[in-house]
Amino acid sequence: MHTLICGSLAYDTIMVFQDKFKNHILPDKIHALSVAFYVPEMRREFGGTAGNIAYNLQLLDGNPLIMATVGDDFAPYQNWLTQHKLASTHIKTVAGTFTAQAFITTDTDDNQITAFHPGAMVASHENSVNDAQSVTLAIIAPDGRDGMFQHARECFEAGIPFLFDPGQGLPMFNGEELLQFIDMADYLAVNDYESQIIQDKTGLNLQQLAAKVKALVVTLGGQGSQIYADGVCHEIPCIKAMNIVDPTGCGDAYRAGLLYGMARGWDWPTCGRLASTMGAIKIESRGGQNHKPSRADIEAIYTQALVNETKLDEA
Repeated sequence: MHTLICGSLAYDTIMVFQDKFKNHILPDKIHALSVAFYVPEMRREFGGTAGNIAYNLQLLDGNPLIMATVGDDFAPYQNWLTQHKLASTHIKTVAGTFTAQAFITTDTDDNQITAFHPGAMVASHENSVNDAQSVTLAIIAPDGRDGMFQHARECFEAGIPFLFDPGQGLPMFNGEELLQFIDMADYLAVNDYESQIIQDKTGLNLQQLAAKVKALVVTLGGQGSQIYADGVCHEIPCIKAMNIVDPTGCGDAYRAGLLYGMARGWDWPTCGRLASTMGAIKIESRGGQNHKPSRADIEAIYTQALVNETKLDEA
């Protein structure tokens, strides 16, 4: 049985400018901006919500199945997926397009300037959930607008429980449209900033949103996360990483841990702890798919965190 991951596959080109943007952008000339940044350091990462979530779920042997659209330049990413035993059955190439990609320039103050090209992602509706076999759980993650609506509707009509994860796609939808998603979804996952946007757009507070789904998950960065389910708010502690290197993809890693537990019927505190474990492992590596813990490594980190939590409760 599979967990269907509907979302984007993208290349992330990350460049480092060895100075501060503010030294090269004149405030009184911002209306006529024309600057170029010399970036001797550059790297290309495999990313996108579907790719990152599936990669992490595969680390757990969680049987992920990616559904996404890509462009003519997808071959290097395809090789990466094959190397990590991730099926491409429902990855559709849209001829004449590029795979979605982000171009990110970071300065020495960790400020970022990002340009995003959606490419083939806008054709995500050309894939259908109905074509996927043996799916027991799904996630609708940021993707093309039409595709997100279609895949949510198809999951709902097929009786496939799904987690709605609007993420960066939030600006595409108004309050009424978000409520349509939430009414179809079994679960909703957002970070604290996104939760406030949804509350503002829908006019519903967290408790009212939680009442519309089986579980509402709100991640709080270094403060852990909260899972609202069955009238209870489960406080999930943050698992401390040894080294904080790069938060890119931490939310996706968290969602993979969550999906793994949900697919196996675990209780919410246990799902949340595994999700937190996956996020802590990811933050110690650059990019969304460069960490390579074994199952034994993941289990050891999870167990040690649980022991530490127990000691704190007893103190």
